[in-house]
Amino acid sequence: MVRHEKIPGISKELQKIVYANMRKVGARRRAREAFKDIQLSIDHILFKIPSDGLKMKESYEVNSRGLEYFSKSWVPQTSPKAVVCLLHGYGDTCTFFFEGIARKLASSGYAVFAMDYPGFGLSEGLHGYIRSFNRLVDDVIEHYSKVKENPDFRGLPSFLFGESMGGAVALKMHLKQPNSWNGAVLVAPMCKIADDMVPSCFLRQVLIGAAKLLPKRKLVPVKDLAKFAFRDVKKRNLAAYHVLAYKHKPRLRTALELLNTTQEIEQQMEKVSLPLLILHGKDDVITDPSVSKALYEEASSADKKLILYDDAYHSLLGGEPDEVILKVFGDIISWLDAHSS
Repeated sequence: MVRHEKIPGISKELQKIVYANMRKVGARRRAREAFKDIQLSIDHILFKIPSDGLKMKESYEVNSRGLEYFSKSWVPQTSPKAVVCLLHGYGDTCTFFFEGIARKLASSGYAVFAMDYPGFGLSEGLHGYIRSFNRLVDDVIEHYSKVKENPDFRGLPSFLFGESMGGAVALKMHLKQPNSWNGAVLVAPMCKIADDMVPSCFLRQVLIGAAKLLPKRKLVPVKDLAKFAFRDVKKRNLAAYHVLAYKHKPRLRTALELLNTTQEIEQQMEKVSLPLLILHGKDDVITDPSVSKALYEEASSADKKLILYDDAYHSLLGGEPDEVILKVFGDIISWLDAHSS
């Protein structure tokens, strides 16, 4: 059983929505409708970023596999400098902290696009279930290929922006499409899961066998990720408002897919050739900053930059003190500006 977080100041009716089983997408969509205005009003720097002058659009589309998925765009009124395609992390959605990240980038002149992967957020699929990481990557490629083919944005520079597991999605997209993107911003990328978070060798063998028999079962032990992701305690407490997040133990197949994906990326780092900005907190114990350093050193990219932030945890844009979040945004926007001219 997952431990439900009680959210202060909300009604019993809303608390029941939080406690509801989010296994199916209908419950997740109802929760989003009930909480979207509340989320945007919480006391977090990301939700204080103005949206004036931005054209925002939410859509539901059906992909080639017949799955309905959610997407959103934030486009400035003026001609955008480039296209930025957001890739969220494990258990996440593009409708909470990514809303603030997208508004900041769009307010800086970028056409920003995001989607919820199948099984996450507002997209169809069993909550938190990744049957195949490669298939997930193909779903993302399919959507963002349509974005880039839009006549309004065709010809603009295009960048991937991946956070945590989204960094792994970005790298896999690049490896499948080596010449399709003008660069990638990787924030605490999941190139390797930190050793303290990985099951022992014995448990891994058990996981491989169990994943074949019970792929959707939630049996993999996991630590309190919020505790290790958010350095700022006040911001950590606000994570309770992230009602669409998958907060259960990872499903067996999902855990195996994530472990296999990080192994594949470690073995192919030298094939990474696009311009890179890699950002990582030095005290991140969820994804290993030493592997970001290895990616920086081994990638064949001629244009690459690594920034490590002292004392910072995993959630660089959501869980750090305001001054660190603003510094990270400044580094990202400066890099994008330099690569969009």
